[in-house]
Amino acid sequence: MATRVPDTTPGPVETMFAADEASQGLGIELLEYGEGTAVLRMTVTSAQVNGHRIAHGGYLFLLADTAFACACNSHGPVTVAAGADIDFIAPAYEGDVLVATAQERVRFGRSGVYDVSVARGDEVIAEFRGRSRTLRARIEEP
Repeated sequence: MATRVPDTTPGPVETMFAADEASQGLGIELLEYGEGTAVLRMTVTSAQVNGHRIAHGGYLFLLADTAFACACNSHGPVTVAAGADIDFIAPAYEGDVLVATAQERVRFGRSGVYDVSVARGDEVIAEFRGRSRTLRARIEEP
């Protein structure tokens, strides 16, 4: 009787995240993902705070954007941001552990809408909304 070998081929989220040097360089961790969802974590470092000693908004955006990318690429085809907005609700500080939770709201045609909450513990500190666009498959030249 043959034994079935489990498929260990990385999925689209794992493949994309492994190649994401920007997120890897900031210590962002992919905690979990599923169809249209993703949860990532990042600890704010001294290099990520601004002159007011609070986390630079660009880093919070990047964390949320990475969670958004993981959620919208979970379906397989290469999907990119068509646009995004973020609302900063409360500051984050050096040493804070932030968790970004992305959730698909709707997909239609090649487009989608995703919401990401960034939290420090139980406190939401930012809300992000991303709009995605799935790229058309490239036709290889002969």
